[in-house]
Amino acid sequence: MKQLILYIFPLLLSLIFGVTCSQAPENDSIKLIAHRGGVVEAGSPENSREALLKAAQRGYWAVELDTRITKDSVLITHHDRNFKRYYGLNRQVSEMDWAEINSLVSEAGTNVQKLEDALALCAEKGLNVMIDNKIPGFPQPVFEELLQLLDKYNLRTNALMIGTTESTEYFTGKIRLSCTREQLEQNMLRTDYSPDNYYYFGNPSTEDAQWAKENDIMIVGVINEWALPKESEDREIEKIIQNLKANDVGYVQLDSKYDSRFIEK
Repeated sequence: MKQLILYIFPLLLSLIFGVTCSQAPENDSIKLIAHRGGVVEAGSPENSREALLKAAQRGYWAVELDTRITKDSVLITHHDRNFKRYYGLNRQVSEMDWAEINSLVSEAGTNVQKLEDALALCAEKGLNVMIDNKIPGFPQPVFEELLQLLDKYNLRTNALMIGTTESTEYFTGKIRLSCTREQLEQNMLRTDYSPDNYYYFGNPSTEDAQWAKENDIMIVGVINEWALPKESEDREIEKIIQNLKANDVGYVQLDSKYDSRFIEK
């Protein structure tokens, strides 16, 4: 009887998982990371709470959160240096206090998020995070706060970071950092090198993909609209997807307008 229960229990779990994850990527070896803070559409601007919730609903593995600091040292999620594009205000993030920023409302009726609120929502919805660090200089207390927030919401283990030159040394060994192959080869010369400290960020050649796998390095592919030529956008996307699949890349950071190529509707 005990053996029968041990056999049936995992079977039931697999059936339940299959039902609850019906919107997971078709190729379950590819996990999606939502560029610019989630599913970006007319009603859900970049880095908004609404965009993040849509990413959770569609079964994304993670969201990329563009991270900046206000004049009074509040961490927020916002891509641009100013608020002109979504909020019609041509003022720099670094020139404004959180109280001013918190009063802004986009045409879609959304607001700027504190990083902590975004992280709390990610934790609630089961989303991992990629931090695009857009914090200038080396404000160590701010970096310490960022790590403390990731720990507070149990997100640091799987967290990824797109870093800055100034912050790289501080974050090495504390969060997994994006690298090119050249940067990875340089990092391998460090006495404290570990493949867990870094990830290959980009669409690798077959040679680079094989090299990364042989060295136990995580690969994250990229499909971003800004980097694609308009005249051949569809062809380029297909090439990238075929390359990612052929090289068994497990993760891709992409603009949500392309997720229909991965997500079963």
